[in-house]
Amino acid sequence: MDHSRALAVLPWLAIFTAQGPLERLGESPRHHEWVEIERGGGRSLHAFVAYPEAKAKAGAVLVIHENKGLTDWVRAVADRLAEAGLIAIAPDLLSGAGPDGGRTDSFASSDAATKGLYALDAGQVSADLDAAAEWALGLPACDGKLSVVGFCWGGSRAFELATNRRGLKAAFVFYGSAPTGEAALARIECPVYGFYGESDARINATLPATLEAMGKLGKTFEPRTYPGAGHGFLRAGESAGASEANKQAMQDAWARLRKLLES
Repeated sequence: MDHSRALAVLPWLAIFTAQGPLERLGESPRHHEWVEIERGGGRSLHAFVAYPEAKAKAGAVLVIHENKGLTDWVRAVADRLAEAGLIAIAPDLLSGAGPDGGRTDSFASSDAATKGLYALDAGQVSADLDAAAEWALGLPACDGKLSVVGFCWGGSRAFELATNRRGLKAAFVFYGSAPTGEAALARIECPVYGFYGESDARINATLPATLEAMGKLGKTFEPRTYPGAGHGFLRAGESAGASEANKQAMQDAWARLRKLLES
């Protein structure tokens, strides 16, 4: 990796990891807002949006949350992507699925939110992501370019979106698996960059077949596996009791992500 680049992001990473997500969001100088994207039938897709401080139009990035739903951590990630110069939109895919028609924050626990997420209709999830993408591209401040980044369950959805949506600039997959079948992978037009922890056999077992299929199809798939890191290392690397492997993976992955987003 480019170590000079990694060193450049260490100062803000030190601040990022020393604070909790809500504290980081509260102290951010960037503009944040909640929006509602009408989905028909009286249902709205709620989304958190973070804007960069920029004079010119900026690219957009769709942020797909983990299986815990749209948490404060995911919103803080969106803010960091805005700090990198992008308009970050993070849809709450549990919109309308919570108790009394609520969203992620209406569930009693993260376990309950996870159960709710896995009960979602796959077609609805795909349509919601497309709606969020179109909303972002329609913003006056957007320059017409869109990338996608996803984590865990959201990483798999990011890979899947790359098979279904034309015009994506890039897809960034954090510890998510690829769709099965060459027919789906053949539709990918953008480069796909993977971020994986070495101690994550469940996901890593799928990588050889994905690499082979993507290579056979002439598609760009560049996975990177971080030594000793586990599943979810980008979040785990921030915790007070984080292992050195997860901390290092978190730092290296952020440096790589920012470099790729700026390219």
